[in-house]
Amino acid sequence: MGKKLNVAIVGLGFGAEFIPIYHAHPDTNMYAICQRSEDKLNQIGDHFGIEKRYTDFDEMLKDPNIDAVHINSPIHLHAEQSIKAMEAGKHVACTVPMATTVDECRRILEAWRKSDKKYMMMETAVYTREYLYVRELRDSGRLGRIQFLRGAHQQEMAGWPGYWEGLPPMHYATHSVGPCLALAGKLAEYVSCFGSGRIDENLIPKYGSPFAIETAHIKLLDSDLSAEVTRSLFNTAREYMESFDVYGSLMSYEWTRIEHEDSIVHTGEKVERVKIPDFAHLLPESIRKYTTQGVYDGESSNHLSFTQGSGHGGSHPHLVHEFVRAIVEDREPFPNAVQSANWTCVGIVAHESALKGGELIQLPKF
Repeated sequence: MGKKLNVAIVGLGFGAEFIPIYHAHPDTNMYAICQRSEDKLNQIGDHFGIEKRYTDFDEMLKDPNIDAVHINSPIHLHAEQSIKAMEAGKHVACTVPMATTVDECRRILEAWRKSDKKYMMMETAVYTREYLYVRELRDSGRLGRIQFLRGAHQQEMAGWPGYWEGLPPMHYATHSVGPCLALAGKLAEYVSCFGSGRIDENLIPKYGSPFAIETAHIKLLDSDLSAEVTRSLFNTAREYMESFDVYGSLMSYEWTRIEHEDSIVHTGEKVERVKIPDFAHLLPESIRKYTTQGVYDGESSNHLSFTQGSGHGGSHPHLVHEFVRAIVEDREPFPNAVQSANWTCVGIVAHESALKGGELIQLPKF
């Protein structure tokens, strides 16, 4: 192959989990890192032997040697940084969600369409071993006709950075929305969502959202399917769960309700527990180990999202490989920019629906 892609990672909390994957990927050079805190920047840079280091995002974008930027900043910076990076001629991978408003999603799409660059929202939930297993069931025909999909993401966010406090549950819904829409192969057309319960009073003012739980029904575009998604972030007693269920005419799959137990498959004749296999064989050999290992190989310094989410189902090297190969092969990644905007906006307009008592709201036509 030709020249390796020079990748820059922005944000070194969760973002650090991806550094050794880019180091080891045969098509990339882990070229630069960016972090506002110089102490942390140098700590990570020294640990991984990365020479190019930036504390200023705009300065980093001036570097003509950078081909692609992987953004792991706080969510309120995703839109601004994605747009700036594409305008600077860089390919963009961005952690979820794509943005925090419908208008921001629209602006990202405008920047993407004006550029000749790739944009990919790095949605871990559509590259977990569970998702890849059910995708295989679908593609082999074993599920039969998909009849209904359900997603859930319940997580206690106490102790996370302050910008998370009081966040409307559906504003961070792509982990539960993504697998449903991806397995159906459809975009969302409209939603209706209800809020339930109430979070602590001191958490409400930041976003003006009182709901402990939000549950949305999603009508899929050009399809007879609908999906249901449930989210909670605060004041709800539930072990971490980031799950999806798929009900088919021949077989149905249900995520385990207790962490580390086996998932369940239903057929017309029996119910059985299934051991979900790893899918490292889909990856280049040099990054296969990262489906089961994090940056620190079991040390206690893994990022909270990685440890709470059980390593995100081995998804990280699959995400990197998809982003990189989309650039190398000059094709759209999955999810692409339009899919990323649709999945993100499901949650944004769902919260709007909840504030209006469940009013049906159409998704933007991107």
